[in-house]
Amino acid sequence: MIHTRNHAPKGQPPITQGNVLCSAKAPCASELSPPPKGASDTPSGGWGAPITSLKNPKVSHVVALKEKAHERRAQGLFVVEGMREIRQALTSGFALDALFVCEAIGDAERFARSLPSAPVFPVSSAVFAKMAYRDNSDGLIAVMPQRPLPLDDIQLSANPFVILLEAVEKPGNLGAVLRTADAAAADAVIICDPHTDLYNPNVIRSSIGCVFTQQVAACSSAEALRWLRARSIAVYAASLGAAQWYHDTDFTPPSAVVMGTESSGLTPFWLTHADAQIKIPMRGTIDSLNVSVSTAVLAFEAMRQREEAKFPTPRRGH
Repeated sequence: MIHTRNHAPKGQPPITQGNVLCSAKAPCASELSPPPKGASDTPSGGWGAPITSLKNPKVSHVVALKEKAHERRAQGLFVVEGMREIRQALTSGFALDALFVCEAIGDAERFARSLPSAPVFPVSSAVFAKMAYRDNSDGLIAVMPQRPLPLDDIQLSANPFVILLEAVEKPGNLGAVLRTADAAAADAVIICDPHTDLYNPNVIRSSIGCVFTQQVAACSSAEALRWLRARSIAVYAASLGAAQWYHDTDFTPPSAVVMGTESSGLTPFWLTHADAQIKIPMRGTIDSLNVSVSTAVLAFEAMRQREEAKFPTPRRGH
């Protein structure tokens, strides 16, 4: 049986730099670009005045963070929508910069009042609709500071399993892989040379908050390889041209699977430096799976092997 984890993550997600992730330390408040005029009067705690104007600077600030990666980078902030995701982020150690509450929706107000010393702003339904990025929202939007996770700060188990993504492009795929990592109890997700933004709202939404429950770091492929070698973690590169089936691969020792893009797969760097190339059987007319699906297949095969190694099935007659 696969066991899921119910504790807070051992590390923290990285910050962004431009449209990519960054493993450097997050800038301090004094280094961040100032928020838009009128967005800096957030109370240190308690409830602020209701916001009813669509042109309020705070509303514009949230919309900019929601829509533009360069704004998230400049401000060092990101937007989280939804009670579940906000709770996961807070439980994982993220701080709350501001909380916007549409009191007309569900239990939003009750949840907001349960947070001690949180700067809260009630907003009208029209204002909330402008700030929100998903349908059927529960009336809560938070602004939070980003947090970095350098590679060397990743905490590994005694027998780690790590997922690496090279040049991941689509936020939805990244979010789905983070859900898989959480479900399979992977030690960490490392994003090499990424082309997407970890704090893109679509990553948070598609991961259903698992971006906060997992250790997620970003770096170059060369840095990731050095980190893996230093920890004696075997590297398996997923490749359509591999001769070795994934189910014939021994994932019971410390292991990492490296996944490429759907359009072009892995670069020669990983195909050359991996300990082995592995593939998933394709019995139909298409030659590949979605990268998030492929990652799930490999991750749960690794978990199956590890569970069987711990709890082998008794042979008949013994």
